[in-house]
Amino acid sequence: MQQTLQNGFEALQRGRIQEARECVRQLLTTDPRLTEAHFLAGLIARRIKDRRTAIQAFSTVVRLQPGHPAAHAHLAQIFMMLGQPNIGLNALKWAVRHEAGDPEVQNLIGNVYFRLGEQSSALDWYARANAGHPGKPKYMVDHSNSLIFTGRHKQAEAEIQQVLEVQPDNPQAHWILSSVHRARSGEHIAAMKKLANQPGLHPQAEAFLYYAMGKELEDLECWPEAFEAFSLGAGARRSVVDYEEAAEAEMFQALEDVYTPGWLERQAPGLDDPSPIFIVGQPRTGTTLVERIISSHSQVHSAGELRHFAISIRRLADYREPERYSADLVRRAAELDSAELGRLYFDASRIMRGDSPRFVDKMPLNFQYIPLILGALPRAKIIHLVRDPMDACFSSFKHLFADAYLHSYEQGEMARHHVRYLRLMETWRRRFPGRFFDVAYEDIARELEPNARALIEYLELPWEDTCLRFHEQDAAVATASAVQVREPVHTRSIARWKKYPQQLQPMRDELLKQGVDRA
Repeated sequence: MQQTLQNGFEALQRGRIQEARECVRQLLTTDPRLTEAHFLAGLIARRIKDRRTAIQAFSTVVRLQPGHPAAHAHLAQIFMMLGQPNIGLNALKWAVRHEAGDPEVQNLIGNVYFRLGEQSSALDWYARANAGHPGKPKYMVDHSNSLIFTGRHKQAEAEIQQVLEVQPDNPQAHWILSSVHRARSGEHIAAMKKLANQPGLHPQAEAFLYYAMGKELEDLECWPEAFEAFSLGAGARRSVVDYEEAAEAEMFQALEDVYTPGWLERQAPGLDDPSPIFIVGQPRTGTTLVERIISSHSQVHSAGELRHFAISIRRLADYREPERYSADLVRRAAELDSAELGRLYFDASRIMRGDSPRFVDKMPLNFQYIPLILGALPRAKIIHLVRDPMDACFSSFKHLFADAYLHSYEQGEMARHHVRYLRLMETWRRRFPGRFFDVAYEDIARELEPNARALIEYLELPWEDTCLRFHEQDAAVATASAVQVREPVHTRSIARWKKYPQQLQPMRDELLKQGVDRA
């Protein structure tokens, strides 16, 4: 049995999922209470992103062996990803209590603290993992990421350089390095190009490398070569993501059909709490910039990009389907009790909300749920970022996201998504006038102080000069803009798309075709 167990772990490590599953089947047939067989089943489920099975497997492990730190750590991470931080926090406490120096467990604990937004704790646990297994690229990469989010860019760059000395073909390390340093020559680009040309490279590895090359080529103002790299990266990423445009379009139509002024009038009173501030819009449109301005105020805490409002909707609606876009969920959500939705959101986000009188939830995709927010949290403030459509679309197209914004890797899909977003926001603006505050990224970038003052006035807070010195904040930034927001406000990104007028013609044509005359 020990040999079968070892074979199963080795098969999983090599990506031979069916072989690993067969080992689990043999083991549990022989001994249904074999703890490590259930643990292996959990790891397999995580590899194939079957969270429900993973929870069942790891829960069985901790029932059979309550002090199993790795199973508790995995449960903590999964529940955090599912937007159930209270359950996740309980599992985290067990993992910390029983942790016995295993670097893998320590790194998992660091990941959970990272998701909680507790970057100092995450750094500490990542450091422990690195100390327990020095020189392991996986642990060093996670530690470097945490360093970036806490503003320690030089230290992160030095550590990533060490990773590349140990593992020079690590695509993610090259991608991270490109984000924390400004290219002065083409030396690093040449090294990445050589790696990208290797036969049989996984598309995700290609995406890391090409996006990194694109960023550094832009640093060097090699515009045609930069766009070619971004395009190759986007193509590689698009080949491995599951984006269903028809389902997204159906969901947007359902939102318009269901959430009318009459629907909102029929809702029972929601949760009477003035603390939430939602920042919504498209990614890469200045949402993080506005968050940093607002959270520089002494009365405001940044809770980060919380997924908890959308997850609370799913939980209350008892919606268990895995689809990202669902007209059915939209219709179910309209039947929910508004106050109960508000209370569940508050309960789920409690750990991240901090102790300040106000907190910011900077999940851009909450633009979809503005009517539900108005019903569930009627005293919440909602800030909507507006940006030039071509700049907004191109900025997403040239960025590699972790597991979101799957529409952004093909020019036509990106443009059509943006049109759906613009039309939906115009619908909300018409139906719920005065219920959210529009602010243009370009206005803030060009004239920071008057626009920052307008934001603080909208939030009904007294003015504080620290809001103009947002880039001096020490607070962590767990977002795609972690590097940029450490800089003072600038206008370099305005009209950046015009460096690529011919290459981006398909995107612009699609926007114009759909009636976006600002393209």
